[in-house]
Amino acid sequence: MIDLKLLREDPVRFQLGAKRKGVDVHIDRLIELDEKRRATLTEQESLRAEQRQLEKAAGPQIGKLMGQLKKAEGDEKTRLEAELTALRSRPAALKDRIQSLEAAISEIDPELNDLILHVPLPPDDDVPVGESADDNIELRTWSPDWFDQSKPFKDNKGFPHKTHIELIHELGLVDFERGVKMAGSRSYVLTGDGMRLHQAILRYAFDFMVEKHGFSPTSVPVIVREECMEGTGFFPHGRDQAYHIEESKRGSGHDLFLTGTGEVGLMGLHEGEILDESVLPLKYTTVSTCFRREAGAAGKDTAGLFRIHQFDKVEQVVICKADEQESRDWHKKMIGYVEELLQSLELPYRLLQCCTGDLGVKNADMIDIECWMPGRGADDSDGRPTGAYGETHSASRLYDFQCRRLNMRYRGESTGGKPAVCHSLNNTVAASPRILIPILEMYQNDDGRVTVPKALRPYMGGREKIG
Repeated sequence: MIDLKLLREDPVRFQLGAKRKGVDVHIDRLIELDEKRRATLTEQESLRAEQRQLEKAAGPQIGKLMGQLKKAEGDEKTRLEAELTALRSRPAALKDRIQSLEAAISEIDPELNDLILHVPLPPDDDVPVGESADDNIELRTWSPDWFDQSKPFKDNKGFPHKTHIELIHELGLVDFERGVKMAGSRSYVLTGDGMRLHQAILRYAFDFMVEKHGFSPTSVPVIVREECMEGTGFFPHGRDQAYHIEESKRGSGHDLFLTGTGEVGLMGLHEGEILDESVLPLKYTTVSTCFRREAGAAGKDTAGLFRIHQFDKVEQVVICKADEQESRDWHKKMIGYVEELLQSLELPYRLLQCCTGDLGVKNADMIDIECWMPGRGADDSDGRPTGAYGETHSASRLYDFQCRRLNMRYRGESTGGKPAVCHSLNNTVAASPRILIPILEMYQNDDGRVTVPKALRPYMGGREKIG
């Protein structure tokens, strides 16, 4: 959620930010409602102060009039009774007006709160302006010594490659038919060495973050309340991508939602808390099952294991002080961890600077990491794919957007003892089975078998080959 104070001071920045992100939101209406609400609150507080003063002064006056009334007769008694009634009615009239103002605020709040939730975080000034992922900018690439991305796969390895779909069928690594039978389209069952390789990459990535980089291992719920999805910025935008469990229709007090990333649970841990500055930064990692409806996604490049409804992911989250430079430094570090991981697996990859139109509502900046997948891309003259990059990681810098929604704050020496809203960042460490695509396709051999990357062999019982 954006800082309403900043929006009041510079509405043009937020209007431009929404436009560059392609988000339609009525900033002018928001400002109008905010001004109306604040004016109403000011009047209400003024009346409450007047009410308190009247009540304080009226007590002795009422006592005095009551004493006089006991001795009064005729016109004097009538006058005193009228004065007493008027004295008592003034606080009551103020109370009625205060209540009417409270009702006016209650009418404003739903629309105002909804508008606030729809305002995206403006992109940082150094994020390139663009309309979609087509306008993203390649920052750099990396490949192991044994693979030259400028050459076709056959020139690198001496034989024509197979796609991951062909490999998993031939090696018995995935059963799509039975998965679809049980759960519908985009479902699958990992079998045999497919399941072992899946578990190996997850365990390796998890240990990599915990043992090598000091992140705290943490389990999180994958079924959460709507407040948690809203607090982490996945609602209201993105609501159509979440699976909805309508518990309220079965007598429960609230509905639940399946999370699409462990980020939701990790960020929800400290909702509503004021942390001591000394504990920051908090570095969390989790491995969790993730669920995404993938509404609207279709096409050749989404086939197989690339775009599915259920997967497992190792996620990293950092919660730090409200300092832009510290957030930027952590962003670089978190990207560096993933580069180190991919290089240890010897998987070619590239870094993409996402443009404003591809950031999403909650990010000030986002860097995508894409692995080279020989089985993707346009077909050659023989009808075989020539290879292309496929997204495997996204590193996001969110500043205080999530933490403000979650009311997650800290205080300490740098804040003068006053609460300040935290900053947060997140990045994928490894999402499987999608990461199996580049592993299987890059490590395939001419005999149809697949070499297990050296880094994963301890997690595969020492196995060097699959098949």
